[in-house]
Order: sequence, then C-alpha cells, then structure tokens
Amino acid sequence: MALRSSRTVTRTGIRLTFNLFVSFLTVAVFLLLALPSLYTSSADPSDLGVEITRDFRGVGSLRRSVLALKSDPLKPRLDQIKKQADDHRSLVLAYASYARKLKLENSKLVRVFAELSRNFSDLISKPSYRTLFDSDGNSMNESVLRQFEKEVKERIKATRQIVAEAKESFDNQLKIQKLKDTIFAVNEQLMKAKKQGAFSSLIAAKSIPKSVHCLAMRLMDERITHPDKYTDDGKPTPPEFEDPSLYHYAIFSDNVLAASVVVNSAVKNSNDPSKHVFHVVTDKMNLGAMQVMFKMKEYNGAFIEVKAVEDYKFLNSSYVPVLKQLESAKLQQFYFENKLENATKDTTNMKFRNPKYLSILNHIRFYLPELYPKLHRILFLDDDIVVQKDLTGLWKIDMDGKVNGAVETCFGSFHRYAQYMNFSHPLIKSKFNPKACAWAYGMNFFDLDAWRREELTEEYHYWQTLNENRTLWKLGTLPPGLITFYSTTKPLDKSWHVLGLGYNPSISMEEINNAAVVHFNGNMKPWLDIAMAQFRPLWTKYVDYENEYVQGCNFGF
Repeated sequence: MALRSSRTVTRTGIRLTFNLFVSFLTVAVFLLLALPSLYTSSADPSDLGVEITRDFRGVGSLRRSVLALKSDPLKPRLDQIKKQADDHRSLVLAYASYARKLKLENSKLVRVFAELSRNFSDLISKPSYRTLFDSDGNSMNESVLRQFEKEVKERIKATRQIVAEAKESFDNQLKIQKLKDTIFAVNEQLMKAKKQGAFSSLIAAKSIPKSVHCLAMRLMDERITHPDKYTDDGKPTPPEFEDPSLYHYAIFSDNVLAASVVVNSAVKNSNDPSKHVFHVVTDKMNLGAMQVMFKMKEYNGAFIEVKAVEDYKFLNSSYVPVLKQLESAKLQQFYFENKLENATKDTTNMKFRNPKYLSILNHIRFYLPELYPKLHRILFLDDDIVVQKDLTGLWKIDMDGKVNGAVETCFGSFHRYAQYMNFSHPLIKSKFNPKACAWAYGMNFFDLDAWRREELTEEYHYWQTLNENRTLWKLGTLPPGLITFYSTTKPLDKSWHVLGLGYNPSISMEEINNAAVVHFNGNMKPWLDIAMAQFRPLWTKYVDYENEYVQGCNFGF
C-alpha cells in the first residue's frame, strides 16, 4: 500500500515538471517573436534617442547607414559604370588604330576616335569625380555618382553612334583594300606571264620550222649530189651583176624560202624583169641550198647572184667592229644564254637578245658601197617583205644629196630617236635631237655615191665601237642606222613601204593593197605557225609550190 502511494506521488511530480517546461518554452518563443514588433510599434523615438525624419530621403539615409555597416551598394554600381567607360574607350582606340592601318584618305574619323578616347579619360580624371574612386565607400555621394553615370552614358551613346556610322566605311575600306591586294597579285601574275610569253615568242621567232629546215636539207642534198650542175666556180661573172644602168637589189638572208618569196614577188610585179638584178648574200651553211633554189627556175630574164658572206674577205674582226665584239665572253653570254630566269631579267631589251642582231648578215647592210663598188644606187630589201608593185619608180626619185631613202615611222611622241638611244649619255645628248623622227629598215633606197662621199661606213664603225658595252643605244641594227644616217635620210611616201604585218592586226587592207612593199616585221613571220592568218596569204601566194622540194616538205600554208 505504501509502495503504491509512493509511485503515485512520483508520477504526479514528473507530470508537473513537464507542464512547467512546456509553459516556459511557450513564453520564451512568444517573447522572442513579439518583442521586436512591440519595440518598433510602441517605443517612443525620443526614448531611443534617435531623430527620424518621415520623408523618403530620411528613410533612405537611415537604411544606407545601417547597410553600410556591412558594404556600400553604390560601390558595385560605380565599378560597373567605370568598366563600361573603359570598354568603350578601348573600343574607340581599336577603331582609331584600324583606321590608321587602312590608311583612310579622310583622317577626320581618326581624330574623332582619338577625341572620344580622351573624353573618357578626362571624364574619369575630373576632380569632382575622383572623390568617387578615392572614397572608402562610407561617404560616397549618390548625386555625384548619378551625374557621373549620366555623362558616361552620353559619351557611350555618342561612341556607339559614331562606331555604327564608321563600320560601313570600314567595311568598304576593307573591301577596297582586299580588292587592291587582289589587283596587285593579279598584276604580278600578269607581268610574270608577259615575261614568259615574251620569252616564248622570242624562242618561236628564232626557231626554224620543220618544213623550212626540210627544204634547206633537200636542196643541199641536191647540191651535193650534182655539184657541177649548180657551181659557178671557173665561170666568168656576168656583166649585168656590175652594170649600174640596171636595177639592183640587195637581199641578205639565211632563209631559203623567204629569200625566194622576195625575188618571186619582185619579179612578178616588175614591168621588165630583164632589167633587174638581185644580189642574194647568205652564210656558208646555206649557200648550197640557195644556189639550187635560184638555179632551178627561170625568173623571166632577171639576174640573180648568190654568194656567201665569207666570200667577202674584208669582212673580218680586224675591220668589222661587230665581229670583234662577238669575241667578247660577256657578249656571248648575253646573247646565247637562253635560260628563262636570265632572259627575262631585262624585259626592255629582251627582243634584242636574239643573236641575229650581232650576225654579220644583219650588219652587212652597212658595207653596201664596198660590196658593190661599181654600182651607184641599190635597193635594200629584208627577207620578210613582199613586193606588190613595180619598184623602178624609186630610181627616179631625186635624193637631194641624201644617202638613205626610207619611210618614216614616227607619229606623235612614238618612234622618235629618244626611244632608241640613251639620251642620258652626254655624247648622245650633244649630237642628236631626241624628237627626231625615226624611219624603218626593210625597204631602203641607198645612193652609194653619196654614201662614199659622206664616209658613212667609217661613221658607223666609230659609233659601233663606242657602244661595245651597250651604253649608247639598245641592241639591233636600227639604232646604229639612225645614228649613221642622221640628217642624211630622205623621207619617202608611206605607200612605198607598209610595216607591222608581223605584230599589228589592225592594219587596214586598203592601206596594204595600196602599198608597193608590205613588211612582216615583228615576231609573227609568215612562215611561222604564229603568223596572223589574215596577212599570211599576201606572202604564201608567192611561194613556189611547183618546186618539187617545196612539195616534198609538207608546207601547210
């Protein structure tokens, strides 16, 4: 009984203790939640010792003072504004640099970008705004920050507007620059192609077509097979070869077919072939072929003399400057080194690198009075011409004491002496007029008596010797001819000699048909595959297709 009473008392004590704990916990929670509310709603501000203004600014100042205990919310805002200013400053600097790189013709845009960049720097450096960056964050003035933000935004707006306007200009400039680069690259390729084309054209012009080589070989074979039939050894020289009363022509060539076309065309178009004498001079290698070619056919009574240049013993290196100069190793290298990289170094003189320009066959024209001492007048013809009319009218022209009758080629500022000679050389400058009109080789009527009187062969020797190092004129025979016959040339009517059929496709057929002589000067010779199709028939109609050796060599004209 006593035990039961004791257990009852214990349980009652435990229950009472638990109830007291719960009540205490409830009161504690209530006080914790209710006290702040009671404090802010019922407490008198005077009791707290704080004077609170009831407007917005006062509330904001109080709240900022409380938050400033941890951090100032205006500091991140200031950092963001400064970052935007720095970013746009970098942007305008980049655009200014790019504008300079593009080398804009109008530098105003570059100055605008530079000014914008300085504006951003000056704005940040203003004393009134430096306090924003120098403050510790507790004393930052929001009104100053707002003014700073306003000015930054105004500059950013102006910057973006100018950048937007400049972008289109930059894009155009970039396109123009790319176009210029492309044009430059294409021009470089074009110049390289022109050099290679000029070199290829030079090779083509120097080459001998297979058919022409075939003809020379077959004729030479005939000459070797029947030596007695074609030789002139031991025979007296026909008096017509030295008769000054006849019409004499000089043809210097190593091309059998070309020389035969010149003679065929002149004979066919002459009024009385029996009064015409043709003096054909070639080299020793082609002499036999030439002899056979001109002995196989009758030329309506015309006389044809065929000789080798080696037969004229006075033409040697001790007398002829060109032959002496050919002994120079440097000159041989210049002419005979045909590597592309070397041949295209001097594009101006590339076409004159042809060894034919130092060939004695090409310079023998300066020795006409000595080659034909008994003649008074002679007509020189190149082997790339075609005679279309009777030429005896040339012998009736009054030469007025002049030596060389030739057609002038100048028009405007073209084909003047200045284009053929080096007028920076004091000797050339003192002796010749750079505006003097040039004339053409190909058909030249020479008064040999006047030539001898003027001693022009000696004059040629003097100038050719001075030009050993090629400092006075370009290579070839025209410049020394212009010098030798300076002031001693009589201009002929242009209808006597029409040039350019070997390079100029725009020559009118009316002009060609009215010409006494047409000249295929240039690289596109009529016997080459590169000849101009519209002019080739003028030459091919005088090819002797009845000749058995011509028929056997497959000329595809």
